[in-house]
Amino acid sequence: MKTRAHVLVSGRVQGVFFRSETRREAGKHGVSGWVRNLPDDKVEAVFEGERENVQKLLEFCERGPLGAHVAKTDVAWEPYSGEFKGFEIRY
Repeated sequence: MKTRAHVLVSGRVQGVFFRSETRREAGKHGVSGWVRNLPDDKVEAVFEGERENVQKLLEFCERGPLGAHVAKTDVAWEPYSGEFKGFEIRY
């Protein structure tokens, strides 16, 4: 079943290649959407795809790449829209 997750990740998650590693993981698992840094030092992302693949990306976000320290991950499940053609880093 396809789903969508809107994610906010807090902790030491900027300056540690979080966005690029999230994009790599998304490509590996066939998940579409986007990721971006926020001014409050959090990372925000939207993932769409098969639920099990979106869950794998959420598991990645809970630990982050090497050098990250994830303090908290907030997830809001939303209806799948199919609006994304791939995965991008937003600025």
